[in-house]
Amino acid sequence: MLSVLLVWFFYTHVDMEAIEKSFNSDFDQWWWFIPIFIISVMSHVFRALRWRLQLQAIGVKAPFAAVLDSIFGTYFVNLLVPRLGEVWRAGYIANRQKASFTKVTGSMVGDRLTDTITVLTLTLITFFLASSQVMQFLSMKSGDEQQSMYTTWWFWVAAVLFVGCIAAMVWLYRTSDRTGLLGKVQKVIRNLWEGLAAIGKMREKKKFLVYTVCIWGCYFSTLYMASLAFTFTRDLGVVAVLVLFVFSSLGMAVPTNGGVGAWQYAIIFGLALYGVGSLPLGKVYDPQATSFAWVVWLFNQVVICLLGIYAFIHIAIDRKRIAQGRTVVETSGDGLQL
Repeated sequence: MLSVLLVWFFYTHVDMEAIEKSFNSDFDQWWWFIPIFIISVMSHVFRALRWRLQLQAIGVKAPFAAVLDSIFGTYFVNLLVPRLGEVWRAGYIANRQKASFTKVTGSMVGDRLTDTITVLTLTLITFFLASSQVMQFLSMKSGDEQQSMYTTWWFWVAAVLFVGCIAAMVWLYRTSDRTGLLGKVQKVIRNLWEGLAAIGKMREKKKFLVYTVCIWGCYFSTLYMASLAFTFTRDLGVVAVLVLFVFSSLGMAVPTNGGVGAWQYAIIFGLALYGVGSLPLGKVYDPQATSFAWVVWLFNQVVICLLGIYAFIHIAIDRKRIAQGRTVVETSGDGLQL
């Protein structure tokens, strides 16, 4: 629903004829999207290699091909239902390897937590490299607007619920009662924590760090190359693209299908800070910025669809081979459980 509303909002604030004209005249080096495709695939490969390290740390020895399929499939499923892809990939690996679902889920949460820390780090770096543009963004909101969030009842309700959930999980983790329903809940939390803490237990932490740099280096490289494909973004420079990259990464946190709407808005907003159009505050959006945002986003979704289709075909073949005994699955020893 949120995705539909955002797309509708965009279409009521854009001039489609102007966007088509900008696309035909400004998108003059489309061949940049060939290396973008290759680097996009490599970002998934590095993510699969990184998550495999975490899985191995909790005793789940999934083959690389299966982990890669789970990564390809994650983004494809997220296009259909936001955030469902993460649940699906944990379930797929847990089912294939006969491992604890909550342990695998915990490792997946650790994977995403690493991404969150990376985005926050990049945000801090960007703040210092592009402080004038960031301050321009912050100055758009008055002091009252900035403080309003902290004076609303829902903010404090959410804060209390969050702290309460953390406290309950800590209590359940530390309690010694392991019988009945409480014991089952405690086991789930312990398994979840064990999967989450896999990063601290793994032996190859340097590889984990290298893969993290490679993942986000690929993401940034694809956006930078995309900027070279358009006449009006070709001279922006590395720092400006880094600002776009951070804004768009934060936009992906909005639970929409593939980031639709939020990602485009973040890109248009970032481009406006560097003179491409005006800040999107209810007026008609700049056709150049809008065409750039939609072309790049649509290309990424095409890549995700192609890789997702490949993944599910390969998963079907893999399941058939397992059923026929042609592929031996090395289980974790946990058995299929929570």
